[in-house]
Amino acid sequence: MQRKIEAKIKRLRYYLTLLESYKPECQKRFETDSMFEGALLHYLYLASDGCIALAEMTLKYKKIGTSQSYYEAIDTLGEYKIIPREFAYDFAKIASFRNFLAHDYEKIDKCIICEETLAKLDDIYTYLTYIEKSL
Repeated sequence: MQRKIEAKIKRLRYYLTLLESYKPECQKRFETDSMFEGALLHYLYLASDGCIALAEMTLKYKKIGTSQSYYEAIDTLGEYKIIPREFAYDFAKIASFRNFLAHDYEKIDKCIICEETLAKLDDIYTYLTYIEKSL
């Protein structure tokens, strides 16, 4: 299981590298390039979904059990001090973001995606570091 977790972390770091490369001229390209828009949203979805899968894998690896929801999986990591409690509470919102990307993507606001969401990629790097340290 540890190898699977390490592989998931590696994959998430790859997605983050791609997403970082989308930051320059994001708003302009989002408006004019549908391939860019699709790729950006797809990798944001993969990153958010991967963070949740990583939480679930970590709970299983640590023999903590399973969660009833995506939000709860990350919250439980904080409860068991695998990641700091306050960070877990805030980071668990990625579950809602994942669901938004999966089901409400027609309502995407390019300003929010390009400015606010891409600015929060550091939270995912932090999350991955906490998980790596817990192994």
